[in-house]
Amino acid sequence: MMYQSIGLGLVVSLVFSEILGLAAGGLVVPGYIALYLDQPLRIAGTILAALVTYGSVKLISRVVLLYGRRTMVFCVLAGYLFGYLTRYLLIFNAQIGLGVDYSVLQSIGYIIPGLIAYWMLRQGVVETLCTMLMAAFIVRLGLVVAHGGRLIELAVG
Repeated sequence: MMYQSIGLGLVVSLVFSEILGLAAGGLVVPGYIALYLDQPLRIAGTILAALVTYGSVKLISRVVLLYGRRTMVFCVLAGYLFGYLTRYLLIFNAQIGLGVDYSVLQSIGYIIPGLIAYWMLRQGVVETLCTMLMAAFIVRLGLVVAHGGRLIELAVG
């Protein structure tokens, strides 16, 4: 299922890039987001990690000269860090026993928040998020159609 989702996401990302001139947050992002559309808080956690990454890289760019590949590397590294921290909240929460389940807010993957943040820097926050979500819904619709409408089996645990 994941291979189909990422493959279809690549095609949808390419079409959006060519027709709209907007990237969907990276080539593989819509495929991953589509797999988690039934878990909106995971998507919110991913977007939150991406926004924190975006803000951090914007602040760093005031001090460090960032351009081209260096910007991409900083985004991916910061996204990795903040994606990891969303998982660290789970461990921290279990140790102090707050009784709040933060697992629903953990990010999708480690690289995805950095890719989203990179495209937020390049084309804008609203443009990236809207394009990413539209592409993810199209990928999810394609998966549902390809699998005969079985939504339950698309869920990723």
